[in-house]
Amino acid sequence: MTVQAIDSDTETLHKLGYAQELLRKMGGFSNFAVSFTIISILSGCLTAYGTAMFNGGPVDMNIGWPLVGIMVIIVGLAMAEVCSSYPTAGGLYYWSAKLGGKNGPAWSWFTGWFNLLGQVAVTAGIDGGLALFASAFMNNWFGYPLNAPHILLVYAVALFLHGLLNTFGVRLVALLNDISVWWHILGVVVIVALLVIVPKHHQSVSFIFTSFQNGSGASFPGSIIYVFLIGLLLAQYTFTGYDASAHMTEETRNAAVAGPRGIVMSIVVSLIAGWVLLIGVTSAIQNYGAESASVVPAAQIFIDAAGGGLGQFLLLIAIGAQFYCGMSSVTANSRMIYAFSRDGAVPGHRLWSKINKRTRTPTNSIWLATVLAFILWLPYLYNPNAYAAVISIAVIGLYIAYGIPILLRLRAGDSFQRGPWHLGKWSRPIGTIAVVWIGLISILFVLPTIFPVTLGNFNYTIVAVGVVAGGTSLWWVLSARHWFKGPRIQGTAEELASIEAGFVGTPAPVPAVSAG
Repeated sequence: MTVQAIDSDTETLHKLGYAQELLRKMGGFSNFAVSFTIISILSGCLTAYGTAMFNGGPVDMNIGWPLVGIMVIIVGLAMAEVCSSYPTAGGLYYWSAKLGGKNGPAWSWFTGWFNLLGQVAVTAGIDGGLALFASAFMNNWFGYPLNAPHILLVYAVALFLHGLLNTFGVRLVALLNDISVWWHILGVVVIVALLVIVPKHHQSVSFIFTSFQNGSGASFPGSIIYVFLIGLLLAQYTFTGYDASAHMTEETRNAAVAGPRGIVMSIVVSLIAGWVLLIGVTSAIQNYGAESASVVPAAQIFIDAAGGGLGQFLLLIAIGAQFYCGMSSVTANSRMIYAFSRDGAVPGHRLWSKINKRTRTPTNSIWLATVLAFILWLPYLYNPNAYAAVISIAVIGLYIAYGIPILLRLRAGDSFQRGPWHLGKWSRPIGTIAVVWIGLISILFVLPTIFPVTLGNFNYTIVAVGVVAGGTSLWWVLSARHWFKGPRIQGTAEELASIEAGFVGTPAPVPAVSAG
């Protein structure tokens, strides 16, 4: 008899309990490109630049960046090892379920909800930054108002376009992500080159690496250390979203190796390119006080340093990168929602776990991701510090979700079944450092960023994180612990093949059998 043998990726997915519903067309470079695009140094570094100008200044940007980058590489290495063992779209919460033993469902539940919070906040932060830069560009071009309602309008349009692009299918998203990598690399080269060549005045090396600024209003003993630490938000926020490589593994070939490599390499390349970018922008500062007080400080630095025409050209480069970044963030966000819904954890899960049979993408989850991100940005209408709060929520939500499976992998010790990509004897020291660092930043970024604290400048990160932590805890105790058993197995190998047969134009792979 003649049978169609399943490939190794699909076989691995079947062993994890899932059918190959999503279209597996991404190569290793595209998987790396998704995470690199979401990290997006031209988004995170530039949109959070103003936050760092007030909290720490150049020393935070250019000394804090490599410090945080090294710690993030350690976190990424620990995550990548687990990803290699469990290459599935559920990513972090699936890992927690498998590593958590008898308490796996509880670990999975909380990991999933923090991951969902972080993913939504990252999307909001990225497209919020895009809206700020696009509004600044239009303000210079034809006087577009730089007030909260008009910026929110641009934000809504950006989210809609990203939802639309993701609806068209994974092939288009993969192509745009591949283009995005080169856009980012060449964009950094162009921006830095013009900022070095064009301005008549540049800041000194001493200013770039040692100048400290405290615009927070903090004046208590130890405030210098305090401000430096909270100023690390620029770097820590930029280094988020690289779990996207894990969420895209069900659409990636050779996923058990390509996914881990995508995580680690996206961090390493971003560390190098981002440091070059930050040094270049800082050197081009012309009027620190005026530029830090503008609505979009990095955009104002471009205009002041390179002039109106060239400055707007640099803005366009950044806006393009931010647009790619937002698109990829919606991709990763929707896959996480899809996977979590597939396992019954999200209200309305049957709706969000549906796959569009024509495009083989989770269309409903894509649009839910955009709506939730829009809601999270609404406080910007009355709180000018909402952007800092949103990116703090992103950091804490995601890094708690990163830290839980790393901690569980440490607990598992030698019983952990390694995949083809692993850390060997370095697993324990790398995992330990990663968990300690995550604990530190989870405390740092709920702290006040402006003094004295008022309702108008309140860092509402603690509220958002507290609502998710408290709400999901209550839900777990009262209800979910009775029915949420972690990731659901979709069926036997034959049942999985039957699910796969339901997609238009896709023959159902079946387990390889010997003729007899």
